[in-house]
Amino acid sequence: MNENIDKLVTDTANSLGNPTLPELVEKLVKDKGLKFKDASKAVYVLWKKGGLNLSEANPPSNPWSFAVNLESLWFWGLTALVVFTLLIVFFVNASPLLYVRYVLGGVFILFLPGFMLISALYPRSGELDGLERLALSIGLSLAIVPLDGLMLNYTPWGITLAPIMVSLAVFSETLASGAMVRKYRYYKLSLA
Repeated sequence: MNENIDKLVTDTANSLGNPTLPELVEKLVKDKGLKFKDASKAVYVLWKKGGLNLSEANPPSNPWSFAVNLESLWFWGLTALVVFTLLIVFFVNASPLLYVRYVLGGVFILFLPGFMLISALYPRSGELDGLERLALSIGLSLAIVPLDGLMLNYTPWGITLAPIMVSLAVFSETLASGAMVRKYRYYKLSLA
């Protein structure tokens, strides 16, 4: 039974060319008589197995439209984390939230700069597995932060909390923007 549905979905997708998800499900419901729930589940399972290629209904045509797409939700989450960390570090001195400040500051210093550098260098998800990304992120952060401090030592601001936090925030956001542009380029290549 399951093989019949898979064959039906595959044949329908091949007859449509490179369909979008709504087109394929609508064709299965209207022309083949499947229920919406069964058609959606069959399409999802076959897509998850890698036996089905679907196109996006309205793919982003430029980096700005890619920035507001679900593909770049990670960028906005990262930006929110950076802003929230800066707010917590600069404005929270109360004891109940002091531990949140320690945790966010630790992630901000020991993980984020290296992770953004790795994301900019290796934007595709399949290039490195999760453990490699984690190890390289921590190692590169431990190399980047002292270099940032060394450069700040020769500026008029010196090595204090505010310049370090701001420079690492700018560094992380710049690399995140670069990673998003590179992800967009690979995304465009995958559509072609």
